[in-house]
Amino acid sequence: MRILYVFGTRPEAIKLAPLIAETRKDSAFDVRTCVTAQHRQMLDQALSIFDVTPDIDLDLMQPDQDLPSLTSRLIMGVHRVIGEVQPDHVIVQGDTTTTFAASLAAFYARVPVAHVEAGLRSGSLDAPWPEELNRKLTSSIAALHFAPTEGARDNLLREGVRPDSVFVTGNTVIDAVAQIANAIRSDTALRSRIDRQLAFLDSKRPLILTTGHRRESFGPGLEAICNALAELARDEDVEIVYPVHLNPNVQQPVHRILGGSSGVHLIDPVDYVTFVSLMMRARLILTDSGGVQEEAPFLAKPVLVMRETTERPEAIRAGLARLVGTDEKAIVTEAKRLLHDPAHYASMSTGASPYGDGTASRKIAEVLRAAGPSPRDAGRRWPKAG
Repeated sequence: MRILYVFGTRPEAIKLAPLIAETRKDSAFDVRTCVTAQHRQMLDQALSIFDVTPDIDLDLMQPDQDLPSLTSRLIMGVHRVIGEVQPDHVIVQGDTTTTFAASLAAFYARVPVAHVEAGLRSGSLDAPWPEELNRKLTSSIAALHFAPTEGARDNLLREGVRPDSVFVTGNTVIDAVAQIANAIRSDTALRSRIDRQLAFLDSKRPLILTTGHRRESFGPGLEAICNALAELARDEDVEIVYPVHLNPNVQQPVHRILGGSSGVHLIDPVDYVTFVSLMMRARLILTDSGGVQEEAPFLAKPVLVMRETTERPEAIRAGLARLVGTDEKAIVTEAKRLLHDPAHYASMSTGASPYGDGTASRKIAEVLRAAGPSPRDAGRRWPKAG
């Protein structure tokens, strides 16, 4: 059974890498990988960490790319690849523009789509934008839906997806973070390398790890986040590490407001191993990232989610994460509470994970194996390459 993975960003690579490895070791699968390079540099970091060498690299990223031109390039690029590879299934992950465009190209080629991390919903097309629409459209196309939680499964069923096409597997990001965390704990040489890389940190001071890059926060929202971090740096004896996304809409306000602030380290995006190490060292995490909302509870780290809503409500309901939006006062108040209230901190750092136990990739591979090759009957029309 020939399966074609299509992905283009660092989060997709991280979350698909364990599944790629799981299917590659199984003789039932003929595995092909195609990267679109929607985000070139950060994608390449993740590929090298997990030792994934793409079979096909479309290298579609352009400077200052907009969504319409990116989407059209993605559809045409994946269309050509499907014609050349002729897969039985196209596998996509999450909610990126690559995910939707690849799904649409597969649909036009009449190739079944398997959607990893299916069923996440915030309930608002504006947050996250455009990801909420991307995943809803992908769900309308996919033949197999791998939901990370029962809540995600329920979302799909409410939208009319056939129950026998939905499988609750956990999230493959837990497979990935568990693999990397175990390597950090067991590999002395790796740990020494990371220690040298992070030698600028004062291990005696609590570490607050921050990520913030979502489009809906550009402008006043991101400025409020930065002002909150500046206040925390002034008031608390903490270290703040902020790997700053490469988007100019993030770089400019972050460096303008936080550049030169004592105790605030603005660093370039780091590789996934270093990022997991930072999460493991952190006292608490402030983020608007979807993946970090899943990874941090598994690592027993409290999360303050700097968004107005989230498609990952399970950690919120379990008391392991808290929505604070981009409200400066709320961010500061909740961060200080975690720094000074041991009982509250303990309640948010149990190590319980609502997103799986690290076996999602194996479960997904079992479903794909059972599904078997898609029928190549007279009704199928393969697109011509080129």
